[in-house]
Amino acid sequence: MSKGIWVFAEQREGQIKKVVGELLSEGRKIADQLGEELAAVLVGKDVAGQVDSLGQYGADKVYLVESNDLENYTTDGYTKVVADLVKQYEPTALLLGCTVTGRDLAAGLAQRLETGLMTDCTGMEMADGQLVFTRPIYAGKALVKAACPEARPVMATMRPNTFTAVVNAKTPEVVRVTPDTGNIRQVIKDVVRQISSRPELTEADVIISGGRGMKGPENFKMLEELGDVLGAGVGASRAAVDAGWISHSYQVGQTGKTVSPVLYIACGISGAIQHLAGMSSAKCIVAINKDEEANIFKVADYGIVGDLFEVLPVLTEELKKITA
Repeated sequence: MSKGIWVFAEQREGQIKKVVGELLSEGRKIADQLGEELAAVLVGKDVAGQVDSLGQYGADKVYLVESNDLENYTTDGYTKVVADLVKQYEPTALLLGCTVTGRDLAAGLAQRLETGLMTDCTGMEMADGQLVFTRPIYAGKALVKAACPEARPVMATMRPNTFTAVVNAKTPEVVRVTPDTGNIRQVIKDVVRQISSRPELTEADVIISGGRGMKGPENFKMLEELGDVLGAGVGASRAAVDAGWISHSYQVGQTGKTVSPVLYIACGISGAIQHLAGMSSAKCIVAINKDEEANIFKVADYGIVGDLFEVLPVLTEELKKITA
């Protein structure tokens, strides 16, 4: 008999990702409706110190999977140990953040477990005894509700910043699992780190992005200056990335990162479909573009028709006064 709503507790260097608290809080509601337990799956090396933080968001149980071989995420290693765990305990559902790691792991798990997978979901509810997910389609122009009635476990990746993390402190039961890592083929030889004081795009509350209208890499300093005032992440459209002005790690869009910040400021971005697919779920969108016919204005809550090189300095100075 399957039971339990599970959340994959994604961590990086021993620190739990923000989206995990959001998923545990939302999963708590579903678990209570079903009368089942809420559990977190924590995988890594020396990560036991994070168990209490998972209990803060309502986890009844934490499956703790530790091994030196799992210090760094690999598709091969994590897919194997999590799939083994799911086969042993048969949860009702497994939720993962729609992050780079979450999307990669979810795809591998769905194939290995031969189950259905909902991706990039922004809502979750019980309807007629089934777990139903809401996900945007057509670059956010429409929403669809879908379910996998025959799937066990039901699997979904959930968009970060969509739900609210609610403290519901518990002392979770810890189930220590000794994983079989003998057949892991992938090995991380080196990790290249990029040092930044800015929030990671998928977790940022405020994002300022630049597009083709920035005219060159040197002008992204204007976005960084505004970002420093607001404590924002800095992003870019595919056009800016393809031009070589900024690294692909900054790209927002269908072939980049999907984000759901509280505030998204688009500077010199035309609003191509692939870009809208990655940011249209932002709670408030501000567009700055000198082309009043630009597609970005169709999704913007506020629009400034003007030269961004004139608008941004004024906006930055006014916000400095307000935040001061």
